[in-house]
Amino acid sequence: MTSVPLHYLTLHEAAGLLARREVSSVDLTRAAFDRIRALDDSVHAFLTLTEDEALAQAREADGRIARGEAGPLTGVPAAVKDVISTRGVRTTCGSRILESFVPLYDAFVIERLKEAGFVMLGKTNMDEFAMGSSGENSAFGPTHNPWALDRVPGGSSSGSAAAVAAGMALYALGSDTGGSIRQPASLTGVVGFKPTYGRVSRFGLVAFGSSLDQIGPITRSVRDAALVFQAIAGHDRRDSTSAPLDVPAVTDALTTDLSGLRVGVPREYFVEGMDDDVRQAVRAAIDRMEDLGASVDWDVSLPSTGHAVAVYYIIAPSEASANLARYDGVKYGYSYREGAGMWDNMEKTREFGFGEEVKRRIMLGTYALSSGYYDAYYLKAQKVRTLIRREFDAAFEEHDVLVMPVSPTPAFKLGEKVDDPLQMYLSDVMTIPVNIAGLPGISVPCGFSQPARPGAADGSRLPIGLQILAKPFDEPALFRAAYAYEQATDWHKQHPEL
Repeated sequence: MTSVPLHYLTLHEAAGLLARREVSSVDLTRAAFDRIRALDDSVHAFLTLTEDEALAQAREADGRIARGEAGPLTGVPAAVKDVISTRGVRTTCGSRILESFVPLYDAFVIERLKEAGFVMLGKTNMDEFAMGSSGENSAFGPTHNPWALDRVPGGSSSGSAAAVAAGMALYALGSDTGGSIRQPASLTGVVGFKPTYGRVSRFGLVAFGSSLDQIGPITRSVRDAALVFQAIAGHDRRDSTSAPLDVPAVTDALTTDLSGLRVGVPREYFVEGMDDDVRQAVRAAIDRMEDLGASVDWDVSLPSTGHAVAVYYIIAPSEASANLARYDGVKYGYSYREGAGMWDNMEKTREFGFGEEVKRRIMLGTYALSSGYYDAYYLKAQKVRTLIRREFDAAFEEHDVLVMPVSPTPAFKLGEKVDDPLQMYLSDVMTIPVNIAGLPGISVPCGFSQPARPGAADGSRLPIGLQILAKPFDEPALFRAAYAYEQATDWHKQHPEL
């Protein structure tokens, strides 16, 4: 039996214990709910718990294990971001407008996980409709960072990251439109992986920005992320953007030797105003990769990086404006019925059902798409998007992976940026270009802020993440680099004291 507490097991450690019958899935599931009951009043990672269903799934998983029919995910308790459709289980997207919505079908990724022996603990808190970088835009209250409860956990997959970091779930699913997996993973000290756009079906993912959204795992180790990725990736004819490609065996790429790996470091990602602790931790991580055999080029240039935030905040709100037009109070969700007529009811449904950030982005997108402005904003943004993608393509002709920070700062205080949307948007300056170009990216723990740094909550250390990118559909190179670095350090083995 392992000396690690059940709530801080990695997925693959738990799978090993289950396979050897040293612990049961029911044991793991009950331990997870005990942990949730003890901590979630403070962290607020979950919106909906499914204890009865989870225990039934755990008993079924134990039966599969006893019959020798188990896979690496069978019986391991997990959480799901509340933007992913789950049949018969409330799916709110962190919004009042869907507060009572119960889907009639599972998302593709949920279908895949159920085939693998899924145990679902519940649905996690999030920025409303995945619009946010801090976890503060949820209609049901903010999620708190387990490392310092007065700090944000990042967003929009705030609850999924906090649940894994706090030991309430062994892994979780998130979604990433502009950094919403990688950024909260970085700020909470866990691993967050965004696959190549099209690698994982978006069927059943409630849409924010359809050309940017991608589902991925949040885990405690790189190996765990690889295992979940292999379970949920693959072609799905129900998603027209799903790539008809075989899924690579990324677990075969997990090696501790980086000999021959060409690493590029884009200088534009070490921006003015970056926190010194972040700069030092990321540079030390790159030096460590060089020690492991990688060749490092510190002089890569991606000159259009500075335009990425502007491009994103035209394209993403424009797509959101179209996607969120369906929430009109007619077919499902919250419906205002006291107005003077149909149009008044529809207007009031959206006024009272959507939060301020969602309404802000709908208005931005509607303006960018409006007559007379389409060419000046949306069309121009798409042209710059092409430039950004071409610059990445050119960089990957000479490098296998690119390495940079995930966030310019560690976790900031709750409420610090909530009234300054521009500063909040700039939190994603290093993650947004990855979605614009459709690349795979991963955040791996690489250090902590110094306890004595001014403003650190109660002297707490705050996690820092290293971001690694690869060219489209080259997830094996990304996992190779991430795993080798992770295994050479112990940052991923450290947990918050809760």
